[in-house]
Amino acid sequence: MFFKKLNYYELFMRRILHVDMDAFFAAVEQQRHPELRGKPLVIGDSGDPTKMDLVSTASYEARKFGIYFKMPLKTARELCPHAIFLPADHKEYARVSERIKDILGKFCPIMEDAGIDEAFLDISRIDKPAEEIAKEIKKIIIDETSLTCSIGIAPNKLLAKMASDMQKPDGITIITKADIESRIWPLPVGRLLGVGPKTEQSLKEMGVETIGDLAAIPLDKLSEKFGKSQGRCLYEASRGIDESPLITTHRKTKSIRKENT
Repeated sequence: MFFKKLNYYELFMRRILHVDMDAFFAAVEQQRHPELRGKPLVIGDSGDPTKMDLVSTASYEARKFGIYFKMPLKTARELCPHAIFLPADHKEYARVSERIKDILGKFCPIMEDAGIDEAFLDISRIDKPAEEIAKEIKKIIIDETSLTCSIGIAPNKLLAKMASDMQKPDGITIITKADIESRIWPLPVGRLLGVGPKTEQSLKEMGVETIGDLAAIPLDKLSEKFGKSQGRCLYEASRGIDESPLITTHRKTKSIRKENT
């Protein structure tokens, strides 16, 4: 990998990739059990839809029936009675995750491990077009694991993460600052990172339906409603502003722990 020496102006031109594995738990199960491919598959802790467990991941075939993350398994079975339910094998998912993170770390040393199935890469200093880099990463991952990922490319972590969700599965999406008004603002306000169900409800009570509606609200009004800290976060996020750095750590073999995706 070749890195270029940046001039003064390039120092302010960040290129961040968000790599997000597609339906990770379900994809791992379908990869090691080929007979499950193309079938609606739901992963939960016990895999028993008669218990009070929640959905950890659903394959894209299952998502077509309205099954989503943290839905009760019982509800998932009602939506798709012929779905296949499996218990989560966290040890195997962590093993595959480590393999993927090793691939990414070797490709780009400036990496933030953002979860079992996702990571941010700062490719600002790599002397290649961002889309070419994304295609190379996707090829290496699929060649070595037979799994697909979706990648978002943007000037910051906020936009990169939102971009990676726009063309799933197996997509590449590029968002620039010039795209914020046309591609980010029309999205429902609940799609904005940092807007949970309670905040979304409060915003809707204010007449805010889209991210663009939120961007039109003055900072002082948001601060009055949500407090200075959250108000500023909402104000900046709705405008695609995010100066947060990648949090990089020296990666060692990690202990196995339960994680949801």
